Amino acid sequence: MRKCYFDHVATNPLHPEVLSAMMPYFKEEFGNPLSVYDLGVRAREAIENARTSVASLINAKPSTIVFTASGAEANNFALRGIALAKQNQGKHIIVSKVEHHSILNSARFLEKSGFAVTYLPVDKYGLVDPDVVKDSITKETILISVAHASSEIGSIEPIKEIASITKEKNIIFHTDAVASTGNIPIDVKELGVDLLSMAAHQFYGPKGAGALYIREGLRIVPLIYGGIQEGGRRAGTENVPAIVGMGKAAELAKSKMYNRIEHCKRLRNKIIDAVLKIPNVYLTGHPETRLPHHASFVVEFIEGEAMLLMLSMKGIYAASGSACSSKALKSSPILLSLGIPSALAQGSIVFSLGEDNTDEDVDYFINEFPQIISKLREMSPFAKGWGTKGFEEHGEGEKCYTNR
Repeated sequence: MRKCYFDHVATNPLHPEVLSAMMPYFKEEFGNPLSVYDLGVRAREAIENARTSVASLINAKPSTIVFTASGAEANNFALRGIALAKQNQGKHIIVSKVEHHSILNSARFLEKSGFAVTYLPVDKYGLVDPDVVKDSITKETILISVAHASSEIGSIEPIKEIASITKEKNIIFHTDAVASTGNIPIDVKELGVDLLSMAAHQFYGPKGAGALYIREGLRIVPLIYGGIQEGGRRAGTENVPAIVGMGKAAELAKSKMYNRIEHCKRLRNKIIDAVLKIPNVYLTGHPETRLPHHASFVVEFIEGEAMLLMLSMKGIYAASGSACSSKALKSSPILLSLGIPSALAQGSIVFSLGEDNTDEDVDYFINEFPQIISKLREMSPFAKGWGTKGFEEHGEGEKCYTNR
């Protein structure tokens, strides 16, 4: 049976060149980077080389990159570290309603610690309006965090426009770029952000490696105490193999980016065109301003878990909602924020492509998916009369779901 992995926003396979770069640091080059003898010196040099590569991927200085164990840790570090560093200047934070749980849960933690948090609404595509950001700012606002792109609906936010507002107001701006770093071009100077989170496994690097870009001169309180690693900003003996792997993955992402984008975008459009021919299926997220490897939908009268199970029986692997929330078996808060009704949000399905996918993979999926939808609808007690009713209610040929 053909195996088709369409869940690259959950994680990517480790690139062979990344694995080769990591291997020596599991065995021969096992030194502690703080040791003064040759084993330690070589480990330290490997980390600094990786730091340079990661910085180059986003057009930053190496000194602005702090390695973490994940994108989630980087997000926690950004929100909690800046909030504590700036609390004497104000205690108001702004985030969007479509952030990753590591942002939203950090914001809720800060609320319990005495901070006020504003949760920004989004439009039907999941986009934040910069004017709404501007109107939400108060004299107490010290930090704004808006994701660069959504791993669940693929939409890319107007980060540059929001950053111009935060600069005028002298407010720190963080963006969670875990879903976008290594997948689309990012220039922190052009974007104008103060902090940016990333994770290696989103661009064919190892799990357990992430990083936070911190603008030069910006004060931040450490999330983890205990040592002088990472310039005193993140204690703990460094995971040298993972950091080396992230550096190599960053090199490859930079050199292969445009080829990967063109390859994935072509396959993504092929999937979108085919899936939208199925009655009562709607694209979620922005139809154009979205990640090039991302296609997400809601399917009427069917639950996402059922689709995933039947797809996996055919060797096709996808997602329903985000990888961090799909196990909860609840309607996605992100889809609800778009105005999608809870019952329809239960039918979420997300396909994300990678350089390993082929036209044959997509053709196989296009052949199997409509049959799976048809079979599940035959079993669904909610699907009676779906063949005509859905078109009357939602409009034949409509590409994206709109709340009516």
